[in-house]
Amino acid sequence: MTVAKKAPSADLIDQLMAGYQKPEDLIGEHGLLKQLTKAVVERALQAEMESHLGHGKHEAVANPAGNTRNGVSHKTLKGEFGELPIEIPRDRQGSFEPQIITKHQTRWTGFDDKILSLYARGMTVREIQGHLQEIYGTEISPSLISSVTDAVIDEVKVWQSRPLETLYPIVYLDCIHVKVRDNGAVRVKAVYLALGIKLDGEKELLGIWIAQTEGAKFWLQVVTELKNRGVQDIFIACVDGLKGFPEAIETVFPKTAVQLCIVHMVRHSLNYVGWALRKEVAADLRAIYSAATVEEAEQQLKAFETKWEEDYPPIS
Repeated sequence: MTVAKKAPSADLIDQLMAGYQKPEDLIGEHGLLKQLTKAVVERALQAEMESHLGHGKHEAVANPAGNTRNGVSHKTLKGEFGELPIEIPRDRQGSFEPQIITKHQTRWTGFDDKILSLYARGMTVREIQGHLQEIYGTEISPSLISSVTDAVIDEVKVWQSRPLETLYPIVYLDCIHVKVRDNGAVRVKAVYLALGIKLDGEKELLGIWIAQTEGAKFWLQVVTELKNRGVQDIFIACVDGLKGFPEAIETVFPKTAVQLCIVHMVRHSLNYVGWALRKEVAADLRAIYSAATVEEAEQQLKAFETKWEEDYPPIS
């Protein structure tokens, strides 16, 4: 194996994904994991082709009459990620035999976890090399593993620093705590998530960041980065009840309306309710939050207060 190069900066590592399991926008049909899997696999195939031909795509060829690239062929892989369309590079002599996706292969299992673990391990070059060696097997040359490693890291850097839309009607900002392996020990870390709704209604994962704990100070760094990447305005920022969170958002986007997440509000309200009555109270709360108009919501709130005010005054 080649000697490990300098690991990515701490700022980049803090932005990488580590053991994130939900929401569906990360692991669903059009989620982040599927996008990263496609990008990494296709870049790895390109690195294999460069190793096979002995030169890069735009590099001068010593023997012009020799083998060269010849477009791509299309294949659909099936696995835990569902169906994934992949572009496989071809050469003119037809001698290219890809290793990561062999000819006639249609299924691929376990690669989702390998992609996630690249980020969970902190993205050092040596550790990525180890994972890629597991994927390819022991017969692959160290130089090929090194070239694929470089390609994967470049792909991650491009995704992390890509420009964003100038305007997002809604951005969801949330943080969960997950257990990850760090330097051989399992630790709990805070995973920050920014999910934007674009003007056409499509969802876009704006970024993922990792820190030791959740705090308004780190959220200020997150929203500042979003602005530096091109976001000029956010209509509504949906957040939890973390102290200082709204102020952090308003510091960077002063015209943004900050709305407390309804799910967090309902969960907090149900903390006052015993298990026997939680289902009934939750149903009455949903009637308030799912109302079509403000007037209807006010009526449902009055009905809720009439029914539950005596037993649970903190909720209303």
